[in-house]
Amino acid sequence: MTAKTSGAAPKKRLIVGITGATGSIYGLRILEALRAAGGWESHLVVSEAGMLNAWQEYKLARKDIQKLADVVHSVRDIGASVASGSFITEGMVIAPCSMKTLSGVAHAFSDNLITRAADVVLKERRRLVLLTREAPLNLAHLRNMVAVTEMGGIVFPPVPAFYSGAKTIDDLVNHSVGRVLDLFGVEHDSVKRWKGIKGDTVADREA
Repeated sequence: MTAKTSGAAPKKRLIVGITGATGSIYGLRILEALRAAGGWESHLVVSEAGMLNAWQEYKLARKDIQKLADVVHSVRDIGASVASGSFITEGMVIAPCSMKTLSGVAHAFSDNLITRAADVVLKERRRLVLLTREAPLNLAHLRNMVAVTEMGGIVFPPVPAFYSGAKTIDDLVNHSVGRVLDLFGVEHDSVKRWKGIKGDTVADREA
């Protein structure tokens, strides 16, 4: 077999799932960042609850969300490309990730394309990141998070990082999105990098 060569490097693929938890802005910003970064091909899957929530939070219709992605898959299309491990991707991020979706991933209950794609990413030992959104958490939520972590997934609640000097909600959102992009090696300028505490004295730190 002879390997094929071409001048341009192929784009890296990342699957983006958006479910019905609050925080649809995280998934939308990730799609925007992938397009801005260049060299990436986004594959979007949105649940019906995810669509409903995006409308509730930002008055965004289905077409508004879909135009941010390179490829769009129906959540009901279990035969889509991203449902197979032979379709090469860098992994998947579910942002936001509802507790129902978390449970489906934790128990390999692939009842739609989001949970099936996540199952494929885990079985192929690719990177799976879940921006879980719920508070407070019950024991089932916590156990499901442990199960996903033990399988190699990354549970990433979008916790605000106040050390970044954020002044707006947008700043907080962008910081969390930037940290997620870091996990996939996507170039961006969304994060104010921590360089250590400088210029203070021991007395200041102990005050």
